Order: sequence, then C-alpha cells, then structure tokens
Amino acid sequence: MDLSDSGERQISWAARSMPVLTAIGERFAVERPLEGLRIAACLHVTAETAVLMGALKAAGAEIALAASNPLSTQDDVAEALRGYGIAVHAKAGVDMATYYRHIHQALDLGPDLVLDDGCDLVNILHTERTDLLAGVSGGCEETTTGIIRLRQMAAEKALTFPVVAVNDTRTKRMFDNRYGTGQSTLDGIMRATNIMLAGRTVVVAGFGFCGRGVAERAKGLGARVIVTEIDAVKALDATLQGYEVCPMERAATTGDLFITVTGNRDVIRAEHLAAMKDGAILANAGHFDVEIDVRALDEMAHEVRRGVRPNTDEYVLPDGRKLLLLAEGRLVNLTAAEGHPAAVMDMSFSAHALAVAWLARERAGLAPGVYDVPEDIDHEVARLKLAATGIGIDVLTVDQRAYLHSWRAGS
Repeated sequence: MDLSDSGERQISWAARSMPVLTAIGERFAVERPLEGLRIAACLHVTAETAVLMGALKAAGAEIALAASNPLSTQDDVAEALRGYGIAVHAKAGVDMATYYRHIHQALDLGPDLVLDDGCDLVNILHTERTDLLAGVSGGCEETTTGIIRLRQMAAEKALTFPVVAVNDTRTKRMFDNRYGTGQSTLDGIMRATNIMLAGRTVVVAGFGFCGRGVAERAKGLGARVIVTEIDAVKALDATLQGYEVCPMERAATTGDLFITVTGNRDVIRAEHLAAMKDGAILANAGHFDVEIDVRALDEMAHEVRRGVRPNTDEYVLPDGRKLLLLAEGRLVNLTAAEGHPAAVMDMSFSAHALAVAWLARERAGLAPGVYDVPEDIDHEVARLKLAATGIGIDVLTVDQRAYLHSWRAGS
C-alpha cells in the first residue's frame, strides 16, 4: 500500500501540469469512444504515462501495459496503476528476458489496438505472436525510432494493420523532441555526474529535432558544441546555427561529453572509443541501447567499475584511460532522471489520446501502413494548451480568410 500511495502522489503531481490531457480524459468519460476495446501498450511506465492510461480507461478501454524500457519504470506508479484496474507487467531493472516476457504478457490480453514506443511490441506481434494479428485493427507509435522501423515494415509490406505516427506531429516534434529531450537529457547527465557543462566540449550525434534541442541546451549552459551528422541538410542547418560540424572520427579526439540522438546503431564505435581522451563521458538519448557500442567498450576495457556514481560506470582501458558510460547506454533522461517534464508530455499524450480515439473510429477504412496524425488533432492540442495557459492569439478576419483562399487578388 505504501508503494501505491507513493505512486498516487507521483501521478497527482504530474496531472497538475497536464491540464489538456486531464480535460480530454473528462470528455472521454462522457463520450466513451473506446468502449469495449482491448488495448495492449508498451510505453515508459511513468507518472505522465499513468495520466494517459487513466484517460484511455475513462474512454472505456481495457488496458494491459508493459514497459518500453526496463530502466525507466517507476515501480510505485506501476502499483498505483494496478489499483486503477490496469494490468501492468513492468518492474524497474529487469533483465532483457523478463522485459520481453512482460510484453508477451501484455499481448495475452488479445488486443484490438496497440500502443508502442520503439516498435518492440509490434515487432513481437509480427514475429512471435502472429496468432493475434487478425484481431489487431490498428496501433499508435510514440517515438522516432519506432516509426523508422514501422516505415520499413510498411515498405516491405510486412505491416498488417494501420499505425498512426504520433511522433510526427508539429506539437510533438517541437515541444517533446526539442524542448523535452533537450532539457531532460542534460538533467539526467548532470544528476548522474554532477559535472559543469560551461567550458566543456559536448559532441551531439544527430541534429534532428531531439539533437537540436540537446545542442541548444548545452550551448545555453556554456558548452562548446560539436555536431556530427550523416544528413547534409541537417549538417548545413547546424553550421548556419553556429555549431562546429565534423565526422565522429575527428570529434572523438576532442569531446568531453558525447550524446547520441540518432535512432541508429553503432554511432560511437570501437575506433571512436579508442581515440577518446581520459575522462570522456558517454550518454545516449536515442531510444535503444545500441547507439553506443557497449559490447565493444566491454571488450576493450581492462576493468569495469560499476556504480562509481548512480547510473555511472567507469571503464578502465589497458593504457589507463577511463571512459564513463551513463545509464548502461540506455535512455539517460529516463534512467538517470525522470524523463520529459509533465507539461511537455501533456501535449504529446493529448495527441496520443486523440489519435487513439480517431483510430478507433476510422480503423475499418484504413489499409495497413503508417499514417500521420490528422492535422486538426495537432491544432486542437495546441489550441487547448494555449487556452490552459491563458495565452490568446489573433483570429483571421473575413477579408483575410478570403484573401488566403483567392488567387484573383493582385498586388
């Protein structure tokens, strides 16, 4: 009971900063758009996720939830959710075998809809639990990494149901990816290390929306920021914003802190690790623990000192250099800190909740594939957030609206 009470307090605190999702949950309780539907979800089990689960349950859904990262689960929140009548299969710090067993247990619900964060649940459905595919009529994906995998499945015609790319909305890319990841990543790094960023050289691998946010926050704290990229347009963007851009091979020799934010694997490899200076810190803000080649680091190390600080392991190389790996190479913002602020997740999960309701309504007419969130949902979330914070905006006049919809008016 003590654990459940602690979780209730955590959820209540998060809900204070999530007025939009709270209002949607109240609306769902009246409209019941998910009445009778079974939802299997694989998401980070945090207080913010709990507010989303509460909104979906209020909409009439039966829910089974597994964790999308074994190190991000908040056990007290998981226990509180069980008290809500939600089947939660998650525990902090479990091994990978147990992590996948939990996903299978969530799928045992026999879902009509699935919610995923990284595509592990959808992947298991299409490889190991194909007996359930006929009953699944749609899904939602929360993160960039998962959408990359889903688009590849769709291209190979392996995806058997429609999935809404919740990550690919303007509100989520701007606020969640840029501001949320930017702040929470550095929060996790500073909690794990207590380092001062001013004057340090920070290497940010990847300049998408998440990488841009990390670079901006590091620069704002006085760091010298180097960006590595494979995309010429993004590299040019970083250059024009004043960042130094170079290949990882060169950045490896000068960086004090390395942060990977790419959604790809082996971004930092053995040859990069071999070139790094003594005391370099390695952190990952991409979804999976493959962006830093941790296996290569293990093989290179003469000695590994676990837990020199919470969520910090020290790898001693044969020549005496020491490299510090944070959060085992997993998501540093959710392992060493608490993830995005609740105010950010209010918009992301509001879009997610509305997308689930839209999908439940439209799924029968959708072919298998990856779909963008309808633009009106994105605008509704932004409008509700502005209203909740007391911010007003201008409205088009009749003449302005007519001008925008006419080609006859000249200069």
